Amino acid sequence: MSTKKALSWVLFWIGLALCFNLGIYIFAGREKALEFLGGYVIEQSLSIDNLFLFLMVFSSFGIKQQYQRRVLNYGIFGAIILRLIFILLGVTIVDKFEWVLYIFGAILIISGIKMMINQEDDKDFKDSRIIKLLSKIIPVTHELEGDRFFIKKGSILYATPLFAIIIVIEFTDILFAIDSIPAVFSISTDPFIVYTSNIFAILGLRSLYFVLGKLQEKFKYVKYGVALILTFTGFKLVSLLFNLHISIEVSLLVIFTVLTLSVILSAMITKKEQVILTNKK
Repeated sequence: MSTKKALSWVLFWIGLALCFNLGIYIFAGREKALEFLGGYVIEQSLSIDNLFLFLMVFSSFGIKQQYQRRVLNYGIFGAIILRLIFILLGVTIVDKFEWVLYIFGAILIISGIKMMINQEDDKDFKDSRIIKLLSKIIPVTHELEGDRFFIKKGSILYATPLFAIIIVIEFTDILFAIDSIPAVFSISTDPFIVYTSNIFAILGLRSLYFVLGKLQEKFKYVKYGVALILTFTGFKLVSLLFNLHISIEVSLLVIFTVLTLSVILSAMITKKEQVILTNKK
């Protein structure tokens, strides 16, 4: 998929989400529409860091782009099912134990700070614990077998690296949901709003992945903006403990501002680094 085509699909999914948001505004009112928009922007922002992780996974296994699309399709389908389970479970817990929101807030603050201070080096996911665990359940081939997930050699059924990657991606999405779903809870605990905002953000992930794949060097510092958003949503939840309520309008303003500035600054810093590198040569 070319960058131009991927970008057009990203814009299509964003436009579809905004149309759905307009429908919420018409049928459910301004407050619910703002909640959906806030949840969508948070989920979309946090997904950027997750997509960089997907890039590392595919790079580690040396997976070609035509196979990446199939894996991402299955990964997105799995994420839609898992998010429904997590959100329904999370809403049920929050309804019965409101104090859980403060724990969610603390988790988000810690996650945001860790994201800011941790330096992520390229990882070799072939040696991950998930792959080792899968190998104990079913043999895994060392080489790709086209776009197949399983292959039979003699009487033995083998999983291919593509299937192993789906397992890794689904597992990382579970870890990602631990941050993203509580972050959306800082905006709304309405299961319809939380789930639909998550789903619309997830539906555009495949196209966004291919855009980031081409432009990752230009926006490699955006993760610090994402970390600030994560920390802010954590403080928003913890502030409820002190009867402080940050409005959705203020939340949206902060999130939009941080995300926009992080994109602009990342592009500027990267360009400056490239100029310095060129001058050294």
